[in-house]
Amino acid sequence: MAKKQKTKVEVEEPQIQEEVAVVEQPKKIIVETPLPTKKKDTWEIKDRIYYLKGGKRPLSKMIKSANIFWFDEEKGYERELKYCENQRTCFVDEMKGEQRLSHIIFRNGVLSVPRTKTTLQKLLSLHHPHKDKVFYEWKPQVVAENQIDIIELEIEALNAAQSMDIDMAEAILRVEIGSKVSEMSSKELKRDLLLYAKKNPDLFLDLVNDENVVLRNFGIKATEMGILKLSQDQRTFMWGSTDRKLMNIPFDEHPYSALAAWFKTDEGMEIYSQIEKRMK
Repeated sequence: MAKKQKTKVEVEEPQIQEEVAVVEQPKKIIVETPLPTKKKDTWEIKDRIYYLKGGKRPLSKMIKSANIFWFDEEKGYERELKYCENQRTCFVDEMKGEQRLSHIIFRNGVLSVPRTKTTLQKLLSLHHPHKDKVFYEWKPQVVAENQIDIIELEIEALNAAQSMDIDMAEAILRVEIGSKVSEMSSKELKRDLLLYAKKNPDLFLDLVNDENVVLRNFGIKATEMGILKLSQDQRTFMWGSTDRKLMNIPFDEHPYSALAAWFKTDEGMEIYSQIEKRMK
């Protein structure tokens, strides 16, 4: 019996791949620190004019040019100032070499500093302790802005005066010219009201917004008509017909201002109604 031959079968072994752990290296973060930048010098080179305050115009007025100090907010201490024409700075701690002191003199209340004298201009405009106290720099742009504000205020006041009723006009003008208002015609009231609004726009608008101005006028008219009576010592209001006391005026208060405030109380409102009926 013949033997069977064994067949050799080659079996491929699976290849096992080894996993290699990859460790990432930490990235270096570089923080760049910005270099300090110098502040841009915004000083405008131009001719400048300085005036003494209060409209003073002496033949000559000298202000201090040495032994003066200015507090430096950035450095945190006071720095000595001095005006020397041979130096490029007014700060003593920045000066180099000889210091030749120069005088600062106003002639007829004015000091004109040409654009070439920047050191003196910066001392006067920025650092001098007498700036805006003894003298000031003439700034046309600021003056123009102020003039615009004044003109706009005048327009607002004139518009308010133009649309105001006659009773309110009388109340406001009475503050300015007193009892003469009662003798004026409506045209005269309107004219004087417009002139007053143009002359004193800020005060005029304050009176327009004052809720007591009409009540004060009401009290004055009642007194002029004899409905109310104010005692000689101006401390008491009474009925004109019976001398019956209505109210005492607090110390240091204007009589009609106190009366206007009293008209807002419960008792005062009843009296106001009675006076209003008698006026008709």
